[in-house]
Amino acid sequence: MSRLMSMTGGPYAPPVPVRELTAVSADGARLHVEVHGVDDGPVVVLSHGWTCSTAYWAAQIRQLAPDHRVVAYDQRGHGRSPASPVHSTDVLADDLEAVLAATLAPGEKAVVVGHSMGGMTILAASARPGFREHAAAVLLCSTGSSRLVAEALVVPMRAGRLRTWLTRRGLSSRAPFGPVTPVSRRILKYATMGAGSSVAMVEACARIVHACPRKVRYAWARVLDGVQLDANIGELTVPAAVVVGTVDRLTPPVHARALAAALPDCHGVTELAGLGHMTPVEAPEAVAGVIRELVVAYGQLDAHGAEVDVRIEEGA
Repeated sequence: MSRLMSMTGGPYAPPVPVRELTAVSADGARLHVEVHGVDDGPVVVLSHGWTCSTAYWAAQIRQLAPDHRVVAYDQRGHGRSPASPVHSTDVLADDLEAVLAATLAPGEKAVVVGHSMGGMTILAASARPGFREHAAAVLLCSTGSSRLVAEALVVPMRAGRLRTWLTRRGLSSRAPFGPVTPVSRRILKYATMGAGSSVAMVEACARIVHACPRKVRYAWARVLDGVQLDANIGELTVPAAVVVGTVDRLTPPVHARALAAALPDCHGVTELAGLGHMTPVEAPEAVAGVIRELVVAYGQLDAHGAEVDVRIEEGA
């Protein structure tokens, strides 16, 4: 199955980047990176979640590109980034540092956005010098720092050992997803999206998730099962906003509230009513709006230390 299976039209079709490059991580892993938008705009860096790719950010890229420089990259093993034998939150942090170094000038700042595993990537990198050099503010979107399997609500039963066991078996299954079918769409929608998600939203997510190689999906599922990043929250000293869907079954609002309570500089928590785990796809305008809010509130510095002047017209 193609690793680049995605929508070919509409708001969820991946935009064509201005340029593409390869960032090389600390262990030599090669990461596919795309740059969209205008060179002289404030910078936004997008880090996607488990089983996704740069295509996941299509709606945000399309909305932000007219007046921002938008950097998106494929996590190792996802999209166009080759698979790696190493899987851990430490290498996720290495990879983010490599992307920032490859796309930003020394001292240049960006708003860094992470969804799900991408948010965990930000937490893992929070104390890294390369991250601190380049992060002006962050958005943690539909993510958590620990107890991911124990808190997940995919299995509709009371919390406890049985629910945790069943959730672990489901999320870390080695079974192939196969082609996108009506049944697989319904399963994906139930597990990851709100009931009101449109056909186009479900189709976009299904194509992206089903394109993730089975071995990659399994390897990163095992990492997510054991994520322990609570201690990293206090190291995230830049302003941080948090977004979550109120019916997120994979990273329920309990995670967002715990993050907000522990963050040194929480910009605020946005709970999107009736939405699930795939908030950037389910609520593209709302997520892009929070990103713009961070850009304006914490106006980044360019490579020469001057403030970037960002003005948003009403109704934009």
